[in-house]
Amino acid sequence: MISWIYLIFAIIFEVSGTISMKLSEGFTNIKYAIVMLGFYILSLSMLTLALKKVQIGVAYATWSGIGIILLSAIGIIFFKESINLQKTVFIGLIIIGVIGLNLTSTIH
Repeated sequence: MISWIYLIFAIIFEVSGTISMKLSEGFTNIKYAIVMLGFYILSLSMLTLALKKVQIGVAYATWSGIGIILLSAIGIIFFKESINLQKTVFIGLIIIGVIGLNLTSTIH
């Protein structure tokens, strides 16, 4: 169970790092660039701890898939990025894939 908590934190830190990357404006805003590096270090550290018990394929798919879903929503809500039917369908497929991998995996 603790490994899944590590994975949740890894996802939160990865999403925060990617938001910071966007706000760094191509490394022109050094404050956000430094914050981004800190979040990615934390994210990868938490992901490493999660891998002690969670299968690597499942952990990585969950980490990246949930990150994509959250960042897509954040992009739409806060950065006014576009959304259309195709994007919605493909985000839905990511959700199905993450759920499928988690349902068919075993914890060590």
